[in-house]
Amino acid sequence: MTEAKSRVQEISIEQARARLAANPKAILMDVREDDEWKAGHAKSAQHLGKGVLERDIEARFPDKATEIIMYCGGGFRSALTCDAAQLMGYTQVASLQGGYRAMIAADWPLER
Repeated sequence: MTEAKSRVQEISIEQARARLAANPKAILMDVREDDEWKAGHAKSAQHLGKGVLERDIEARFPDKATEIIMYCGGGFRSALTCDAAQLMGYTQVASLQGGYRAMIAADWPLER
């Protein structure tokens, strides 16, 4: 885990908000499990669970320069998925520090 975190860019809630505002094509991606997604997620997020990310990301986002901000529950799984995406050639991926819990604390718009 620590090794993956050392290889990926982690960004704060504030940085994520700024990036999403600056780039309307940027993707906010929830990499949590299906049941976590159904219980609640960030508004405008797309879902691609950690378990299927490597299988499905290229079909969903063929442009490997797509800016993707990944989040999970607390920031660990998203670091792993960012690491995997980078190994697949994605160049603009970042992991949200604190994940969904940080989003709730920051009053991020959420939906079910």
